[in-house]
Amino acid sequence: MFKFESIEHDTIFNRLDFRTKLVMIVITTLIAFIWDSPITGGILALSISSACLLAGIKLEYFKLVIKVMFPFYVFLLITMGFFNVDQIKTLINRNTLTPVFSIPQTFWLIGGASMSQEGIIYALNIIFKTLTMILVIPLAIFTTDINQMVVGMVRVKIPYKIVFIFSSTLRFFPLLLGEIETIIEAQKLRGLAINKMGLILKTKMYSTVAVTLILNAMAKSQKLEIILQSKAFSGSSNRTYLHKSLLTITDYITIVLLILLLIIVLFFYFRFGVGKFAWLIYS
Repeated sequence: MFKFESIEHDTIFNRLDFRTKLVMIVITTLIAFIWDSPITGGILALSISSACLLAGIKLEYFKLVIKVMFPFYVFLLITMGFFNVDQIKTLINRNTLTPVFSIPQTFWLIGGASMSQEGIIYALNIIFKTLTMILVIPLAIFTTDINQMVVGMVRVKIPYKIVFIFSSTLRFFPLLLGEIETIIEAQKLRGLAINKMGLILKTKMYSTVAVTLILNAMAKSQKLEIILQSKAFSGSSNRTYLHKSLLTITDYITIVLLILLLIIVLFFYFRFGVGKFAWLIYS
C-alpha cells in the first residue's frame, strides 16, 4: 500500500529538519522557474531524481509519475511543437524556426502546420520543470515523519488549522487508497473480471468505486469532526507538542548553501545568460 510515512533509509535528507526541506522546495522551485534552457532544466531534474533515489524513494513512484504525466507530456510536445511560434521566435531572436514535420496542405483545418525543432526543445524544458517540482515535494515529505512535519510547519508560523488539515490529509490518504483496493478486491471475488473489461466498462466500474469511496470519506470526516469537538479543538498554535523540531549545524549549512546556489544561479542567468532558452543551443 502507498504510504506517506518516513523512509527507513538513514540518509542526510532524513536527518534534516522539515524547515530546511521547505527552504529546499522553495529555492528548487524558483530555480526551475528561472531556467528556460532544457540543458540546465534537465540537469536540475536529474539532480533531484538522483537525490530521491539516494533518499530511498522507490522506483515505483517514478513509474507512477511517468504513467500519470505521460499524456500531459505528449500534449505538451504536440502543442508547443506546432503552435508556440511567436514566443519561441522572441526567445531565440529569429524570424524562422527549424521544421521537423509538416502536415500536408490537403488536411482540413490543420493543413500546412509545421512542428518545429525549437518548439520540441521548449516542450522538453517545461517537462523538466514539472518533473523537478513533482519530485522535490516527495523528497521532503517522504523523508520526514508526519509529527516532525507538523511541528516544523508550526515553527515557520503557518496557521495550525492549515497544518492540521495538511497532516490529516497525509494520514487519511493511505486509508482511502486501502479502501479502493478493498472495494476492487471485493468485486473481483464476486466474479467481476476487471482485467478483461474495455475502457467504457472500466470507467463505469470505477465510477461506482468513487461513489462508495466518497460516502466512506464523508462518514470518516463526520466522525473526525465529532472527535475534534469533543476535545474542544480550537486550532490555536499555542499548545504543547510531544515532538521537537530543532535546527542543527547541518541544517544551517544546508540553508546557507541553498541560498548561495540561488544567488549564483541569478548572477549567471542575468550576467552571462546561463539557463536562458538559447543558451548553448542558439548562441
